[in-house]
Amino acid sequence: MRIAILTAMLCVSCYGCDPASLAQHQYSGATMGTTFNVKVVVATDQEPAEDLSQQLQQVLDDIEEQTSTYMQESELSRFNENKSTDWTRVSQQLCRRVEQALSISRKTNGAFDITVGPLVNLWGFGPTGGRDKPPDETEIEALLARVGFDKLQSDCELPALRKAHPRLYVDLSGWAKGFAADELAEVLTGNGIENFLVEVGGELRAQGLNASGEAWRIAIEKPSANGRDIQTVLNISNTGLATSGDYRNFFEYEGSRYSHTIDPRSGRPVTHQLASVTVMHESAATADGLATALLVLGPDDGIALATELGVKAIFVVRGPQGLESFTIPSTN
Repeated sequence: MRIAILTAMLCVSCYGCDPASLAQHQYSGATMGTTFNVKVVVATDQEPAEDLSQQLQQVLDDIEEQTSTYMQESELSRFNENKSTDWTRVSQQLCRRVEQALSISRKTNGAFDITVGPLVNLWGFGPTGGRDKPPDETEIEALLARVGFDKLQSDCELPALRKAHPRLYVDLSGWAKGFAADELAEVLTGNGIENFLVEVGGELRAQGLNASGEAWRIAIEKPSANGRDIQTVLNISNTGLATSGDYRNFFEYEGSRYSHTIDPRSGRPVTHQLASVTVMHESAATADGLATALLVLGPDDGIALATELGVKAIFVVRGPQGLESFTIPSTN
């Protein structure tokens, strides 16, 4: 689950400029079932490229046409429909995206897994709708046999992908917003814009400083099922940022709470007390994948792995006295 992130102030593309000489430009629209927002500030005597809005939308449209699981003719949908276990030729872009995802899976011991979709659907948290009680153990075990990042291979020199199981199903939708933010950032830097804020469905990529010459101020939502209060405010620059939480999408059955956060290794919802994780990384895609993985791992294993990897993260845990926040690395 992606958490709403409130943003304030805009970047400037000239350091030390008088704020009165700056102009704001904003680009927004719909993509991947959500929205995107791009904000830049330039000197009043400068103008972004006239077709910048079209460039941004085209990148997003290309990503959706390539990776959507809702579009039957997308490249990824065609790969999923193909039941061959031989190497299947794909575009270089799709291969690189899958390869990056597999790299995160290996680093997180499978806690992040782009093949987990069938299990998410089984538990009622996918597009097919919800359920009011857990699935049968036999159903879970049957799907586990065809889920797992180790059942998917990439060779981007070809480029090609290969399934170890003919019914392996790859779903990039939970991760696409992160790499979309990265690719929009590339469009902006390619247009000579050095300071900007990109947001795609809650995933961020911030570059440079805001109009006051300071780091961006980003408000992170408190993990609460009721209301939308602020948990903390971060000052960030030159980084991607993603937050994952488990507190809005769940069902209860016979006194037990079943979160939408599914552990790909067990095929079952997590049961720990970690409510949300915010990750900062130079790549929004990597931040996105790691936030998901750390949420799956829970407060103990998640904090241990973040420390081992040197990941900047904020863990919000449900404790006896309410929500407790832990920052990695420690600021003490």
